[in-house]
Order: sequence, then C-alpha cells, then structure tokens
Amino acid sequence: MKKVQLKFMMLIGGLLASTIAAAEYGMNLRKGVTEFSETAYGMHTFTLWICIFIGIAVFGAMIVSIFKHRKSKGYNPEQFSHSTTAEVIWTIIPILILIVIAIPATTALIQMENPTTEEGKRLPMDMTIKITGYQWKWKYDYMDEGISFISSLAREHNIARQKGSGIDVSTIENYLLEVDNPLVIPVDTNIRFLLTADDVIHAWWVPDFGWKRDAIPGFVNEAWTNVKTPGTYRGQCAELCGKDHGFMPIVVEAVSKEDYAKWMADQKGEQETETQMVDVEWTKEQLMAKGEAVYNTQCATCHLPTGAGMPPAFPALAGSEVVNGPASAQIDLVLNGKPGTAMQGFGAILSETDIAAAITYTRNSFDNTAGDVVQPATVKSMKQ
Repeated sequence: MKKVQLKFMMLIGGLLASTIAAAEYGMNLRKGVTEFSETAYGMHTFTLWICIFIGIAVFGAMIVSIFKHRKSKGYNPEQFSHSTTAEVIWTIIPILILIVIAIPATTALIQMENPTTEEGKRLPMDMTIKITGYQWKWKYDYMDEGISFISSLAREHNIARQKGSGIDVSTIENYLLEVDNPLVIPVDTNIRFLLTADDVIHAWWVPDFGWKRDAIPGFVNEAWTNVKTPGTYRGQCAELCGKDHGFMPIVVEAVSKEDYAKWMADQKGEQETETQMVDVEWTKEQLMAKGEAVYNTQCATCHLPTGAGMPPAFPALAGSEVVNGPASAQIDLVLNGKPGTAMQGFGAILSETDIAAAITYTRNSFDNTAGDVVQPATVKSMKQ
C-alpha cells in the first residue's frame, strides 16, 4: 500500500512541477498598462486563489476520505441520507464566497462604465476619439482636433499573406499585427472612445488595455482608458466580421504628451496640404504612383494585386466594363459602393486625392485601355 501512496504523491508532484514549468512560459493573463487592466488582473488572481483554496479543501477531503475510510481498513460507513446542518453549511458558504467576489467585481465594472474620481464625481475626459470599423480597416477621428485617418493592414503584410506571394512570413516582424497608420495617443490622459461600425459588427480589442468593445452599425458604444506606460500596443478585431477578419489589426502608440503634440501638429499640416492638393492639377505619373500605393493598401485585399479579383464576390478589374467605361460611372461606384454586394463606398473613408489616384491607376493598369486620368477636383465635385 505504501507503494501506491508513493506513486500517488509522485503523480501530484509531477502535476505541480508541470504547472510551475508552464508558468515560466508566461501562461497567465496580461497585467496590462491601464488602471482597469490592472484591476482585472487583480480580480483574476484573487478569484484564482479562492478557486485553488476550494479545490485543495474539497479534493483534499476526498483524498483523505478515500484512503482513511476505505473498506480494506474495516471502516464502516455512516448510514444517513439527510443532514440539515450540512445543507445549510454548503449553501451559506458558496453565497459568502460569491459575495466576496461580487463586491470588487461590481465596483470594477461600474468604474469601467461610469468612471468616477475618489470624491465620487464623474471622471473628466481630456480627449475623445471616434473609432469606426469597416471591412477590413479602422477609421480614427480625433473629435477635438478635427483629424481623421484610416488604419489598414501594412502593405508588406498584406502582400505576404496572399497565396503564391513566395514571401517567407517568418521573416516579417509582428506578422499580420502591423498597420500603415497606427492610433497615436498621449500617456497619462483620460481618453474617451466612441465605437461604431459602417457595415457589419466589429470589435475593437487591445489586450493591454483590459477591455473589448463591439462596434455595431447604427449604435455607439463607449469606453475609456488612461495609458500610463509609453509603448506600442497591438490588438485585433475580435468579431468574425468577414473573410478577412484575421487581417484587421490594431496598433496603438502611446507617447509622451510632448511627442503627441508634435505628432498632432504634423497631422494637421499634412491634412492642410491634402486639402490644398485637391484643387491642383496632377500629372498622370503622379496619380499612377500614388494610385498604386492606395490600390495595394485599400483595394488589393478583394481585387488582388493583379486586378484578377475573386469572382463572383469580388469581380476582376482587369478587362472590367466599369473600369474601361466612363470615368464618372467608376467614380460614383467607388464613392457610394454597390448595394447588395461586398463593394462598400469609399467616399467617407478615403480622400478625394486617394480616390482619384486609385481610379487612375486601375484605368491604366491590368491591360485596361481607358487611358485617361481622374483629377481630385473631379472626385470632389461628384462627392458634393
């Protein structure tokens, strides 16, 4: 019997050793970089220790009973079918445990939904950012600054993921978790996020922030954060939003307030330049160069870099009647999309310059014969 006990203790020891080894590999929740993520981490640890204590008590009692009260030792079991005392105890104890867990959990949820100061007043927000989900990209609007931009999967990653690209993805750092335009926020700042979507349900999720919010068409969800530590934090759309759901990453760069002010000044300067360039006459070469970059970032996901498309959902642009037809028809399609299809409208997503360049590129690529150019001013006039 001692051999049996020895084997049992060795089994328990092996399980504990494997748990310790797993912990060394980081099998735990992220502590995160915000007050709420730290609260969630603390609640997880607190609840885990309660579960561990309950597990040790329950299974310990079972193991002791199995070995101490076994039939081979001549133990005679008690003959009873009901104990009011036992029932009261095993009803009250779980209720007390749930109360102990519920109080801090409820406090954390209230603070997440309705943040308040230590004095009980509503926590003031320093800035507001609107997040809109599109298939398959994010749009960020800095409501107080009047700045907005689209954030899409980085071009190198988008090309590498395509079938037959021939690129070794193991050589790409942060594969499928890099974007062309990251969201930039200042540290030590209370930031309100307003989340919605233009087409289908998306979900904005950055694990280090400690929360996830659905972005639903026609609804506006609210969340907030205050990042204490500068750095780059990555996430993804956490909702099955379509065929390229896995290629909709999120990158947030938290920088010092000084660096944020410089970045915002640069963004305003670029936006002012972009506004002025709308009324400038672009050359075909300029439009083609810019259009190729815009196409590969915004259009190649569905129509492929070769323009071959993926019929029937995503028709080919090579030899397309629309692309080779009147420019006004293609501009209208790109601006407003096509109801009942996967073709969304880009009028609220891309600038007039980007749309003009992309259309010019498609009309002069993939062996298309339109041969003309589309100026940003033309797109602007049709957009109005």
